[in-house]
Amino acid sequence: MVKHQSLRGAGCPYGTHRVLEPQGVLPQAAWRVDPADEIYDNEILVDVHTLNIDAASFKQLVEAARKDFREKGKPQPSRLELEEAVAASIMDIVARRGKMHNPVTGSGGMLLGTIARFGDKVRGREGAKEGDLIATQASLSLTPLKLSAVHKVYLDKDQVDVEGTAVIFETAPFAVIPPDIDRRLALAVLDVAGAPVQTERLVREGQSVLVLGAGGKSGLICMYVAGEKVGSTGKVIGLAHSETSLRRARALGDRYVIVQGDAGDAIGTMRKVMEANGGEKVDVTINCVNVPGTEMASILCTKERGKVYFFSMATSFTAAALGAEGVAADVDLIIGNGYAAGHSRAALELVRRAPALRRVLEEMFLR
Repeated sequence: MVKHQSLRGAGCPYGTHRVLEPQGVLPQAAWRVDPADEIYDNEILVDVHTLNIDAASFKQLVEAARKDFREKGKPQPSRLELEEAVAASIMDIVARRGKMHNPVTGSGGMLLGTIARFGDKVRGREGAKEGDLIATQASLSLTPLKLSAVHKVYLDKDQVDVEGTAVIFETAPFAVIPPDIDRRLALAVLDVAGAPVQTERLVREGQSVLVLGAGGKSGLICMYVAGEKVGSTGKVIGLAHSETSLRRARALGDRYVIVQGDAGDAIGTMRKVMEANGGEKVDVTINCVNVPGTEMASILCTKERGKVYFFSMATSFTAAALGAEGVAADVDLIIGNGYAAGHSRAALELVRRAPALRRVLEEMFLR
């Protein structure tokens, strides 16, 4: 347990008092923030146990480590060597920036930890108390973080067990982990809690829906919610890339049409999706792919006046906007907002009421 310091006084609700470089911006846009565990009266101090790294960020860290090993003449590093390399990268980023804000992808993730101390102004927020296990719902890209150690890297879960402290701002949401859901599963689900709520808002009964990246956690959750919304008259198509992703997506049940393909191949993906949808493009496309270059597949698969929801942090919104213009696609391009009112509760309730989905997620995060 880290020995924590006394309160500093009043702070900005949005955390600008923690910004070190450059001055005048909010914490997410800052290059470097102050992660000191001497908290202000409107902050909460957390003892951090696990980081759930954004999927695009984690993939980039792993691929960068593989590239570094290749350049050093070792094309096949061991699992332990990869884990150690990723751990070193995370420690370096946090030490330099005061937060886990990947400078390549620009994304962060979220954390699991125990409340160590409340500032006087925010005591009892969300009904929480000191000692409660919580998951932050604001990105690690804006959360002041100080790490003393990385204990374990889970290459197939995008999670890292650590020792350190973090600071939650007055306006940053968090959720208390319920006792009936394993903490790792809860952390994984809460990391993408905005996706099911936004999917529920976008999709209508009888529509056709495409989910790109259907075998990942956000893709699986979005597919399930879309299936509930479209009903018996609608159709949900999932595109999965690897054999593992394909197997996960198909494990949700026969009501989903699952096809295998590469979302980076825009024309090929469009043809596969139209074949699966009776020769038509879809009403709604939800992009959950954790690699760049999938914007045009999303756009080309969507019919005129349809909606494209980019939940993936690997999305280039410049590429999406200019790409849609370049192919004369009159579609609504929607940025994935990780926050929606009540999203934590809704995501956990979804896991409770959906046994098929819960089984697949438990296989991913608890095995």
